[in-house]
Amino acid sequence: MTRVIGLAGPPGAGKSTLAARMADAVAGSAVVLPMDGFHFRNAELERRGLAVRKGAPDTFDVDGLVALLARVREPGRRALTAPAYSREAHEPVADAIVIPASATVVIVEGNYLGLSGGGWERVRPLLDELWFLDVPWEVTRERLIARRVDTGRSAPEAVSWVDTVDKANDRAIRATASAADRVLTDGEAPPLL
Repeated sequence: MTRVIGLAGPPGAGKSTLAARMADAVAGSAVVLPMDGFHFRNAELERRGLAVRKGAPDTFDVDGLVALLARVREPGRRALTAPAYSREAHEPVADAIVIPASATVVIVEGNYLGLSGGGWERVRPLLDELWFLDVPWEVTRERLIARRVDTGRSAPEAVSWVDTVDKANDRAIRATASAADRVLTDGEAPPLL
């Protein structure tokens, strides 16, 4: 059976980087599954009136994530595919990640894995463990501003978005640290799986 590890933390904490390092350290076959691939498409966000809050918990297809995690845990399952998020297109890309039947570990990384409402409470029971990457807001804020500028926003637009949308998400996510089995700090060596 595949072991499923959740790696949560605020935006800009370095979850993707740490998840990749953890996967590289696995002695078997490990796959990183970013929660960002489960963003609703931009047209759907517009239809729901959520585009101005993209990145908030209700802008993700939590049902799709839960369904995929349930399938990952099925004994004797076949290879699965999962969506990935394109920062260039600002859209999810279907079937971009392959989770082979031989995968011994799947590392799910994302902001809301420890959330206790909005459907996210169904994620935690599908994880063998939940780890939380704790990085101070001052550090993540600077990283997020740089990320937004790198993807085409002006510096004032980036600061405005980070100090409103990302900061609100940051507060909600930090409140979930107590649900984690392990809290990691920025720069900490990846745990052995």
